[in-house]
Amino acid sequence: MGLTKQYLRYAPSAVFGVIGSQKANIAYVTLRGGERGRYVAVAACEHVFVWDVRKGEKVLILQGQKHEVSFLCPSPDGVHVAVGYEDGAVRIFSLLNGESSVAFNGHKTAVTVMNYDALGARLVTGSKDTDVIVWDIINECGLYRLRGHKDAITQALFLKNKNLMVTSSKDSFVKWWDLDTQHCFKTMVGHRSEVWALALLKQEKRLLTGSADSELRAWDIAALEEDKTEGGPKVKKGKTLLEEDEDDEEEKEDESLDERILSCKKAGSILREARDRVVSMTTDSRARVVACHGNDSVLELFTVLTEEEVQRKMTKKMKKARKKAAKAQEEAGGAAAEPVVERTLKDEIVRLTNIKASAKIRWADCLSGAGGELKVALLLQNNTVETYSLKTSDENPSANKTARLTLGGHRTDVRTLAFSSDNLAVLSASGDTVKVWNRSTLQVIRTMTCEYALCSLFVPGDRQIILGTKSGKLQIFELASGSLLETSDAHDGAVWSLCLAPDQRGIVTGGADKTVKFWEFELIKDQSSAQKRLAVKHVRTLQLEDDVLCVRFSPDHRLLAASLLDCTVKIFHSDTLKFFLSLYGHKLPVLCLDISHDSTLIATGSADRNVKIWGLDFGDCHRSLFAHDDSVMFLQFVPKTHLFFTAGKDRKIKQWDADKFELVQTLEGHHREVWCLAISPNGDHLVSASHDKSLRLWERTREPIILEEEREMEREAEFEESVAKGDAPVVPGEVEGEAAPAAKKTVETVKAAERIMEALELHREELRKMEEHKYACEGAGKQLPPPKPNPVLVAFGNVSPARYVLDVIKAVRSSELEVSLLVLPFPYVPELLQLFSSYIHQGLEVELVCRCLFFLLKIHFGQITSNQMLLSVIDDLHSVTVSKVCEIRDVMGFNSAALQFLQRQIESQENVTFFAEATGRLEEKKKRRRKRERAVLTIA
Repeated sequence: MGLTKQYLRYAPSAVFGVIGSQKANIAYVTLRGGERGRYVAVAACEHVFVWDVRKGEKVLILQGQKHEVSFLCPSPDGVHVAVGYEDGAVRIFSLLNGESSVAFNGHKTAVTVMNYDALGARLVTGSKDTDVIVWDIINECGLYRLRGHKDAITQALFLKNKNLMVTSSKDSFVKWWDLDTQHCFKTMVGHRSEVWALALLKQEKRLLTGSADSELRAWDIAALEEDKTEGGPKVKKGKTLLEEDEDDEEEKEDESLDERILSCKKAGSILREARDRVVSMTTDSRARVVACHGNDSVLELFTVLTEEEVQRKMTKKMKKARKKAAKAQEEAGGAAAEPVVERTLKDEIVRLTNIKASAKIRWADCLSGAGGELKVALLLQNNTVETYSLKTSDENPSANKTARLTLGGHRTDVRTLAFSSDNLAVLSASGDTVKVWNRSTLQVIRTMTCEYALCSLFVPGDRQIILGTKSGKLQIFELASGSLLETSDAHDGAVWSLCLAPDQRGIVTGGADKTVKFWEFELIKDQSSAQKRLAVKHVRTLQLEDDVLCVRFSPDHRLLAASLLDCTVKIFHSDTLKFFLSLYGHKLPVLCLDISHDSTLIATGSADRNVKIWGLDFGDCHRSLFAHDDSVMFLQFVPKTHLFFTAGKDRKIKQWDADKFELVQTLEGHHREVWCLAISPNGDHLVSASHDKSLRLWERTREPIILEEEREMEREAEFEESVAKGDAPVVPGEVEGEAAPAAKKTVETVKAAERIMEALELHREELRKMEEHKYACEGAGKQLPPPKPNPVLVAFGNVSPARYVLDVIKAVRSSELEVSLLVLPFPYVPELLQLFSSYIHQGLEVELVCRCLFFLLKIHFGQITSNQMLLSVIDDLHSVTVSKVCEIRDVMGFNSAALQFLQRQIESQENVTFFAEATGRLEEKKKRRRKRERAVLTIA
């Protein structure tokens, strides 16, 4: 059966208008070996934008998929950036080409924090699901999951010198984890409310925590070592790394068995100027500067003094105290006592300066540069990025604003959109500015300051625009000069709706003052210049009994429809303004409406979540559709069709057929309420605006939509989502504890397990065919032609069935391999173990096979050992695995030694130092030179 009506798919084209989303942090990145501090990475809904702050340009887009970005973390080498998402996924992007090759799935909800270790080989992620997961970046798999916190994780940091980790959470606890044994050995309970941030200072000898009050609490970390003496018992000895302030009895902790690795004592606290909670706290790479802020526009900077600087400061304090004591002794005439100067936390952490931003700060990042320069990047709550620079070595440092990214987006939500008549320009207006964009390049052509705009349109000719504002004014702007031509007082309340007359000679406005006003365009002589300019002249007024929310002319200029606050839509004759029809049936006010091109249908969208389609001949309701899960905010017909789009507060845009009353397609992409949309006059483009500060462009493709297939795809998506949300597979014999496997069951892991099962069944089928062929040859007494190979094996290049199984296992993503094997039913395991034995004998992918083998042995140990048929297979695997792994290890050791020999040879011949060691050696040379200079000065 042929297609009776063809629908064409609208596909997402671009996201623009957003400079930085509020959900995720801001981070300095290095791009292709460029200048440090020039590029910042910010989240932009589901994407990550890298901005060149010097030029104010977007230089790289890291493409996301569906879910919003919730955290960013650049790698220590500056080559990669880890991106966490709202659904708990983590993807690692290369900053060289912008592509993602590694993806981790372990968390159930949004990733709230991520950090690399010093080498960049491990990544720790914390989430709202209270779990902390450590990932192996090199092997692309999860190491373990750490459980213990009772609320969302706010920070997780690796220690550089020890295999330890410290985490903080909204449950008010700070936990220390031993990563060798994967257990929590210490819990700090000194906070009375959520711990929002923490930082390690003084070569990881001090911990700084930020909570819900104005205090930054400091804790001294003392390492406890085991003193191993020959022939004697092991005695624990504490090494105090910093002096302990024991005056504060508020934060006393239980010094029991948990003080086996280190101890934490409160050293004092620093008072912030802000009175609210710490929103974010960060340090530079050397942990010399601490930056923190609350829910205001002030960033507070503190500097951490070195031990030498503290000693000099204490010496000055002592001199002052001695002078004061000597003066007091002269006045009193008694013997002078040696003054006592106590060392406090304020002597070690000193307030540097405050940075006042132009709006409330959401996130901050610091970067220390050459010559004591500190660069600070701020992501503000009004869709702005600001960067500052200051000299920390100055006595009174002041921050200079170096860049401000504002051009590419609005400060507040876009409430109205419009397309030009040539489909090339898009108008967007918000609470303070109106911008005109080039649709093809998505660049801003004009930015003009306006009042709070609620509705807009292009004047015929596309040289001027008209805005209706919240204060009841009509503002006319000229695009060529970007100037305000005229402001007219239109209504006593907000101008909710604006519509161009079909004859293009005027407009009609509807306002909160219960009137509909008709205006005509006219050219008047400008007083400042002799030229004429556009103006509007009020010609008629239609008084109604309630606030007017939306007005529309019918394309034949015969009727005027107005929706009122009393939930009805009144239709009048546009020439005489006589009442024609009243459309009632909505339970809540009609927020939007539109009339089809042939003036036969009117569609109304209401806050009651329904869309009703009416006939304009008699006002009969053709159909009522439950359109959205929240208020329908905007509705518009596609030009010259009976298809229309609706936008709702449920974040979705839907296309409907007004003749068949069917849902054609759903456009998902926005992460907050969709306020408005606009369709181009040719119907090929659609632009939408949302509370997430983004504008999205959608393009009509040539791909047809078949409704039955669309519904089938929606059902499949729902089923896959239910599969992923199902119970996690249980490992037999595993006890629920602090440590657990890192990965989680997803649709991809289930599909991977199904592919492995299919491959094993194909292998079994091919073996059966070979056996039957062998018996047939023996029965016939001659060689018969071999059976036809499976088409799948032919497609893979005529590989053997065993090789095909290995290729399928290799194709499983490394981070999903364990969970895929965990989902695999046990009847497939014996056959898999026999295949593993043959692979190792042949030396095929020994590392991968061993990884799978050890995992299967671990989870199916009881069933495998109790199966007599598998004893010989296990025995064979035991002998061959050890020998093959030893061979690989010997080869790697030999190659490593050879490479080291070649390195030494090249260095000795060409006197060249390899880059990896050049920096360290340069630092050592500088230290030796400083020592020599100090020695010379001492002798002199």
